[in-house]
Order: sequence, then C-alpha cells, then structure tokens
Amino acid sequence: MTTTESGSSDPDQRNRSLPVIENFSRRAAVKGAFATLGAGAFVAAVSPLRQASKNSSAAEFLQTHYTELSPEQKEGVLARLEAEAKEEYDADVTIADDRPIPGTKFVYAINLSVCNGNGKCVEACHKENNHDRDTNQSYIRVLEMPKGTLDMEQGTTSYSGVVPKGDKFYLPVQCQQCDEPPCVDVCPVKATWKEEDGIVVVDYNWCIGCRYCEAACPYHARRFNWKKPEVPADEVNPDQSYLSNRIRPTGVVEKCTYCLHRTRRGRLPACLEACPTGARVFGNILDPSSNIRWILENKRVYILKEELGTKPAFFYYFD
Repeated sequence: MTTTESGSSDPDQRNRSLPVIENFSRRAAVKGAFATLGAGAFVAAVSPLRQASKNSSAAEFLQTHYTELSPEQKEGVLARLEAEAKEEYDADVTIADDRPIPGTKFVYAINLSVCNGNGKCVEACHKENNHDRDTNQSYIRVLEMPKGTLDMEQGTTSYSGVVPKGDKFYLPVQCQQCDEPPCVDVCPVKATWKEEDGIVVVDYNWCIGCRYCEAACPYHARRFNWKKPEVPADEVNPDQSYLSNRIRPTGVVEKCTYCLHRTRRGRLPACLEACPTGARVFGNILDPSSNIRWILENKRVYILKEELGTKPAFFYYFD
C-alpha cells in the first residue's frame, strides 16, 4: 500500500492533417481574432498576452506560424529558444523539432483494475515536462472515484492517506487527444491542431492566451501558464521538443502531448514508465501486433464523456 496526496474508436480512422495556413502572419492572426471575438471580448481575452509580451523579444512576437516556418527558420527559432533557456534558467538544453512517425497513430489505455492511485504518473509528468515547481503543476489528474460510476464530477483529486481504499477506484485523466477536438475548433488564431500521429499540439509562440481552448475541453486537460515557471537549473529536463516539453512562456495554454519528445523517438511516455502497477498501455493502433491494438480488440473499453462525440484516443478498461 502507498500513502499519497494527489492533487469506441475506429482503429483505421485517419487523423486531420495540419491546418492549411497561407501567409498567416502574427499581425493577421491578431486581426482575425479581433474580427472573430469583437472589440470587448478581444481585449479581455488577450490581456494575459499584453503582460507576457513585455518580456518577449520582437523576434518571438513576429515569428511565423510553426506550419509556415522553413527548415532554416526553424533552426533559428530552436537556437534562440535554447539560448533563452540558458539565459533564464542557466540550463543547457537541446530543443528538437520532432515530427510524426509515418504510419503511426498513438493511443493510450489504462487498466482501472490495477491503478491504485499512487500518483507516480503525476509526479513523472511534472518532472519530465518541466512544469513550474512552485505550483506543482502536471498534465495528469488522478481522481478518487466511488465504485460504480465513471462520472468525473463525482471524483476528487484531494484524497490522502493509504491507497487504494476499498470502496474507491482511481481514474487518471489527461489530454484525450481527441479525433474531434473541441479545443482546436475554438482557437481563434490556429495555435493548436491535431497532427498525423493523433497528437494535439500547441505552438506556444503563437498562442495568445485567450483560454478558449481551456474552456472548450470537457476533460479539464489544458493548463494556463499564469507566471514564469520556476524550475531549478539542475532539475530542468534538457531533452526537449518545440511542440512538447520546452519550458513554456507566461500567458499561454499548455497540454499533454503524449511525451512526443520521447514517443516520436521510439520511447514510452514518462507517466507509463513511472507507473508501478503496470496499469498503463501505450502504442500504435495502426500496428496489428501492438499491445494497445490487442486491448482494444479484446477488452471492454470505456470512453470518458462518449456522448460528446469528441472521439478520444484514450481508453479505460477493467479486467
């Protein structure tokens, strides 16, 4: 036992491609947001950006949208971000541009029969993704749930003491990497999109901090970065990726990316490696010999809030 305190999909379905963005400058994005939201709503929505931009370089603010960057421009952006990490955090980091693996759609599943609420996944996510140490942020919440329901609203993250409790089960929730992601649909500047391997990503240099995506997510899986993250130099994870675990700027919304800086390099998510009970299963659903494919074909799986039609790439099952 552990003492802790824890804060149906078609296997052959293909994902949305990257958004087609032509001549989409930062100025055009902000102008488009103004037209979409209206004057009053726009001013309220981007107020966090005005504070954040005080500390932003001109190069960062005027940077072209990620999908429009040339290879040479990307190299310059990555070099600038690595230099900023050294200046602001005294950390030597390498920031890559990890792209999807052809013929891959990543899917996650959790065996709720063996998850015991120990919270090791939460801790691993916190460290792997360079979260703010002061707020103990993580992309994962573990809900202590009364047995007999999958209604998230009946769970709590503020449980403590010895786990597991006899009348409870434990429900880890993170980004569901939906095939129909409402968070993507509401973004007024196209700062977030779904990639070919099923991962929903954010261009943190393009996000204006309006938080529409955070409000649209029915799984409460997005986090707003209210202040500059505090991460000691010796705790910074130096293996980073532009669309993943690089230290996010103030005033943007961030999210789980299935640790794409690991999974697109053939490794497993940090939360899975940290799980002591073996509750987590991850893999490529397009591979007929994968463990994840076997589980979805042979287990009775559950989807959170299936009635909303978001088509998650995240599943739950019991033995």
